[in-house]
Amino acid sequence: MEVVKAPDNSREELLTHWVECHQKRLLNLCYMVLQDRELARDAVQETFLKAYKAMSTFRGDSNELTWLTRIALNICRSMKRSAWARHEKRDVTPEDIVRTATNGFNQNAIDLANAILQLPDKYKEVVMLYYFQRMTMEDIAHVEGTTKSLISRRIHKAHALLHDILGKEYLYG
Repeated sequence: MEVVKAPDNSREELLTHWVECHQKRLLNLCYMVLQDRELARDAVQETFLKAYKAMSTFRGDSNELTWLTRIALNICRSMKRSAWARHEKRDVTPEDIVRTATNGFNQNAIDLANAILQLPDKYKEVVMLYYFQRMTMEDIAHVEGTTKSLISRRIHKAHALLHDILGKEYLYG
C-alpha cells in the first residue's frame, strides 16, 4: 500500500481516505485487544485524532496502516493500563471476538479464539496482527518497535503456548 501524499490533497481529505480504508481493520484490532466494543470505538476515534494531529510527522518509512496500527495499539495499551480499565469487568465471549475478526465462525474457531485470549498480551498482539490483520513480520516489528526476529520468536512461542492450551492434535490435526 502506498502513502497518499499529493500536494493537492488537504489534510482532511487524507484523513477521510485513512478512515475509509482502515477504520474497520483498526476497529477489529482494538476490539480484540480491549474486548469492549465501546472502548474499541473510542480507541479508533482517538487513533484518527492523533494521526490527524501528527500527520505532518508521518515520514512514510512504513505504510499508513502500519503507522495507524502502531498508534492504535499504543492507545489500547494506555486504556488497559488506566485505573478505570483495571477495575472494569469485561464479559466478552470468544464468539464475539471471532465474529468481529472473521465473517463466520465454527467451534474450532471459537476454541482457538478462547485460547488466543488466554495468551499474555505480547503474544496475543503478534498473533492478532499476523493472522487476523495479515500483517508481515516486518510491519509488526515496526508497529511493536522491535526486530523482525523477535516477532518471529514471539509467534513461535505463541504457537507453543496454544499447543499447550489446545493440544497437539488440535493445532496439527
